[in-house]
Amino acid sequence: MTKLKIIVLFLLGINTLKAQNILKAKVTNAATNEPLAGATVYLKPSKIGGVADEEGVITLFNIPNGKQILAWRIVGYETRYDTLNFPLSNSDTFKIYLQSLDEEMEEIEISSTRSSRSIKDIPTRVEYIAGEELEEKGNMKPGDIRMLLAESTGIQTQQTSATSANASIRIQGLDGRYTQILKDGFPLYSGFSGGLGLLQTPPLDLKQAEVIKGSSSTLYGGGAIAGMVNLISKTPTDGGELRVFLNGTSAKGLDINTFYCKRKGKFGFTVYAARNSNAAFDPSGIGLTAIPKFERYTFNPRVYFYPNKNTKIMFGVTGVTEERKGGNVSLINGDIGIPERYFENNSTKRISTQLHTENKTKNGGVINFKNSVAFFDRELTTNNYGFSGKQTNSFSELSYLKASKKLECIGGLNVWTENFKHDNLSSYNLDYIQNTIGAFAQNTWKAAKKLTVESGLRVDHVVDFGTVLLPRLSLLYKQNPALTYRLGGGMGYKAPTIFTEATERIQYQNLQPISKKVNSMEKSYGLNGDINYRFYLSHNKLSFNVNQLFFYTRINSPLLLNYHFAPWSYNELLNSNGHIDTKGGETNIKVGFGDFKLFLGYTFTHTDLHTDSGLKRMPLTPKHRLNTVLMYEIEGKWKVGLEGYYFGKQTLSDGKIGKDYWICGFMVEKLWEKFSVFINFENFLDARQTRFDTIYTGTLSNPNFRDIYAPLDGFVVNGGIKYFPFGDACCKK
Repeated sequence: MTKLKIIVLFLLGINTLKAQNILKAKVTNAATNEPLAGATVYLKPSKIGGVADEEGVITLFNIPNGKQILAWRIVGYETRYDTLNFPLSNSDTFKIYLQSLDEEMEEIEISSTRSSRSIKDIPTRVEYIAGEELEEKGNMKPGDIRMLLAESTGIQTQQTSATSANASIRIQGLDGRYTQILKDGFPLYSGFSGGLGLLQTPPLDLKQAEVIKGSSSTLYGGGAIAGMVNLISKTPTDGGELRVFLNGTSAKGLDINTFYCKRKGKFGFTVYAARNSNAAFDPSGIGLTAIPKFERYTFNPRVYFYPNKNTKIMFGVTGVTEERKGGNVSLINGDIGIPERYFENNSTKRISTQLHTENKTKNGGVINFKNSVAFFDRELTTNNYGFSGKQTNSFSELSYLKASKKLECIGGLNVWTENFKHDNLSSYNLDYIQNTIGAFAQNTWKAAKKLTVESGLRVDHVVDFGTVLLPRLSLLYKQNPALTYRLGGGMGYKAPTIFTEATERIQYQNLQPISKKVNSMEKSYGLNGDINYRFYLSHNKLSFNVNQLFFYTRINSPLLLNYHFAPWSYNELLNSNGHIDTKGGETNIKVGFGDFKLFLGYTFTHTDLHTDSGLKRMPLTPKHRLNTVLMYEIEGKWKVGLEGYYFGKQTLSDGKIGKDYWICGFMVEKLWEKFSVFINFENFLDARQTRFDTIYTGTLSNPNFRDIYAPLDGFVVNGGIKYFPFGDACCKK
């Protein structure tokens, strides 16, 4: 009997062994065919499962006979289900292709680093604003790009004129002159035009905006110590695009913007035209304009020529003319008999050309040539002072790019000239010429399956001020598709110039010229690192993305404005014998659930000036800032947005502390096939500096303006119509 039991158990064991099967599979990205290390598979409803190795290979053992349901998963990819009947007919390795849930990010190409790779493969940390986000910010302020940039973490719009609304962009707590603003890689908004550049750049013809925070001088030369903003224009498509944008505001503003593009055969073109205007607006009743009276016309045609499949040529011209009048509202409205006659008028004319040629060589390389010439004429007048001048800038760059799967190299030369001619010689002669010759090289190297290295080196020679050597290094480590790390650093510089936030605030009055005998270049180095984690639960139902950035930048010998009152009064820009350092972090969280999207952001910034006399907190830098945006969207039908932005207390130039405040907004847009209507309630809590603080001391006819650290226009409602009979409109999939 015992022998019989042993035989039965032995036979059952053999049968069980025969019922156990083995499956070997390789899991890869459906788009790139790259192995997905860390992917998992399990049999439903059993607990049998496995994890892919570095090659994306999974081996499963002990699979029972019969039909089995296998679930293949990895964070960031759509779950795949397969039903297989075991035993299989053959023992070949099973091929599993998973589709990325973040296809948009996979396809986005970034041009600011000159790389041909998509954003997910670039070691340099690049933030981009495109698509729906670009549309929504355009609804809020269609006349300029201030809203587009100011509501991002780590970026602040700093108003430099209380009555004319001139402004600059600050990144990570540093003065606006340390941020380089480009349009398609062309530096068009520097120098005398910098204070008005943000106000004269509308967003309707933009494809996307790219932001690099931290030292970026290695990429495009001096002036990018804090970071760089590159505005990327739309290009013509075969289907073409027509957009008409009409907007009106409760603050007496009117915007009429149009954009058209078309490609046919070897030729294409884009045309942007706009009229933007506003009447004098004073919501506080103090007699001064919170929004100046202005009227601006913009015209930007571009022609594209494609002689063959390897060559592209673009030539464009941009023309802008504007009359901007701020100051006493009654005086601006025609009451010339009033006793208090303060005004600040800006009359500007801007014309620039852009030429870009791209040629792909037989060996797979790409030769790029860029040239731009920009002319800017500005006349600034007040009731007791006048300052005017003409600035002519030129930029030329020749580069060569060669890319392979693992290595991408680029090298080039550029020449940058800046010539300012001061028209008014009643004070100091502020004429200057600044010429820069540079050479650069950079490469992106996929050093390992999980590690990509981007390095760069630039040598710039600034006539009269010397030569600088600028190395740069960035690392990207992909632990898995859900978790990535970036670490980068580089050196930067800024050649001395009379055009700063501080000199703009004093309207260049009694300002002494820059001198090579007295002044020197500001030099910097900076580091930043970030961690990015994302996951998805169910296809497009619940998504979560968190990015934590840490940054540090140090500027040696910063150029500071010094006030002298004896034996006579004058202002002078001098290099400090100390340094400025800024450090902090940015936290960005994005949550998607069905038709809802939630954006949360926090910025911590600590910026100090170190001198022999001690430590001083740099003014107009909130230590704490919060960003919150909740969006609800039904594709092609509705968009609803609620947002709130908190600005912490700020140290002011006069030593006082500015009050903290919230700015809240609400926007609704209804979309149809060819047009949409929208309404936006901006700053509906009516946060205004004139409600809780003063903006000037002295008399209204001779005001001494304080720092502007909060909005002046208060609660403003704007609404309008967008017409898009054809093209890539926001409501079309």
